[in-house]
Amino acid sequence: MDAPDAGLRGVLSAARSGAWEPAAELLAQTRVDRDWERRGQYSAGLAELALHHTGWFDEWRRVRSDDPDVALVAAELEIDRAWEIRTAARARHVSQEQFQAFHTVLRDAIPVLRTAADLNPGDPVPWRVLIAHAMGLGAPRDVYDEYLARGRAADPHHVGLHARAVQYLAQKWYGSHAEMFAFAESAAAAAPEGSPLRGLPLHAVTEYALEHEAGIGKGPVAWSRIEGLVEAGLELSASFEPGDRRAAGFRNHLALALIRSGREAEALEVFRLIATDACTFPWAYMGDPRETFLLMRQGVRAHVARRTPYFGGSVPSPATDGPAGPTDQSTATTSPAAAPAVAHASAPLREVREAVLIAGTTMRLAPAPGGGTFVETAPSADPPGRRKGMRTTLLGEGELPRLAATFSRGEKWPVLVVAKEGADYTLQLYRDGRLVTAHVWWEDPAEMPTQQEAAERATALSAAYRKTDHRPLAAALRGTADPRHHLDEAFAALGLPLLPAAFGYRPEPLAEARGAQLVERRSFLRAIKESLSSQSDVTSSGELPPLS
Repeated sequence: MDAPDAGLRGVLSAARSGAWEPAAELLAQTRVDRDWERRGQYSAGLAELALHHTGWFDEWRRVRSDDPDVALVAAELEIDRAWEIRTAARARHVSQEQFQAFHTVLRDAIPVLRTAADLNPGDPVPWRVLIAHAMGLGAPRDVYDEYLARGRAADPHHVGLHARAVQYLAQKWYGSHAEMFAFAESAAAAAPEGSPLRGLPLHAVTEYALEHEAGIGKGPVAWSRIEGLVEAGLELSASFEPGDRRAAGFRNHLALALIRSGREAEALEVFRLIATDACTFPWAYMGDPRETFLLMRQGVRAHVARRTPYFGGSVPSPATDGPAGPTDQSTATTSPAAAPAVAHASAPLREVREAVLIAGTTMRLAPAPGGGTFVETAPSADPPGRRKGMRTTLLGEGELPRLAATFSRGEKWPVLVVAKEGADYTLQLYRDGRLVTAHVWWEDPAEMPTQQEAAERATALSAAYRKTDHRPLAAALRGTADPRHHLDEAFAALGLPLLPAAFGYRPEPLAEARGAQLVERRSFLRAIKESLSSQSDVTSSGELPPLS
């Protein structure tokens, strides 16, 4: 998150080795160039490093005590130290001792922050740091007003300064929704054409969305107003090249706004434009920022793929003679969507439960012998008449193979899906979101695979389950007797437990399985939050300002 650019990356590497001179040179150049956006990013990155690697910075301060650049990093560092003591946990999880120490560090930091402002006239970055300081101490409103005015006098269009001001004006801090949106829209309107500051209202949308669901019409801000800001954000994003770091900040907020609006296809395109420039915020509001960003991106990608016709392909059925002659094998397919299906995931139930949260479909899990988990869709558990629109689910309902492709993505364990249609059985192996191999036992023995085909499929399956000898499995794949019998042989050859006895004979065979659990379909954001719930409770829930 917040990956440094090439210039800062080299400086950070040198600092880790004890050399402070490259850092001093880099920051001095931003001051000469009056490149305040980069200056703010660089000072924050250097302070973050100095928080845990102090030697190089202590030497820099000793040698150049009156250096305006070292003073700026020192100011950033004091804020970081305070927040490290307080932590990003919710207020109820922060002890009284932590709060006392937090406020003590902030009060003691006042001379350091004032020095940074005094030594950097015309620089808006110290005033951005001072607003963060005022938020932490709960300083009077006139203090914030002074800091903002001084910062805007230095640079009326500084993104970092204004983004921090939006946070201050959020209702959960010291302002209101009305004041926050008015400020953000006014600053954006005053910004020059092509300025990233024109994306500032998207920061306000994020702050507002932390308290009010998108599009439900229950919040104090009209949904049409939110939609207008999102549309303006899309237009602004289109004016920047893909991967443009200047647009990364507002594009991350835009991606979240589109997700909350149920516009996943457009969100996916914004993720493509973001590329590797993931930012800590807004994702840190929902938990670990990196994990949340990756989960959101994975989710919208799966959502869009899920709605792409024929995505992922299927196993072709054999040509059969019918009234109109032989069936065209290029168009005939099995239909797992209409077939009973059960999957075996080679992971404990708790781990699989976390993985299937983003499936967007009600699913049933049951512990399998040997430590794995059986999985099936459970449409019977959905309440009658439940709305199944795009806004309420991430992936929507779908057949188990495609869902397996979704929930296996990013996991190390394989998922083996078995579907039954008529007397035929289909076997599909998924690994990390991809179909590895597939096999069908047809009722007609004439459709037996060739020895080479069976060997190739058996080799792929055996490798997934760490079986060194694929020959017993290959023999099962070429079996021409009862397909269910050969399916059981294949599971045994892979060291997997037999499928539930009711599979193939009644829908949802796991319903009566011992230890079975339902994982109900959920909205996109609920799925994301629950996917992150196994972490320690460090989410800010919108309470804390960003540290950079």
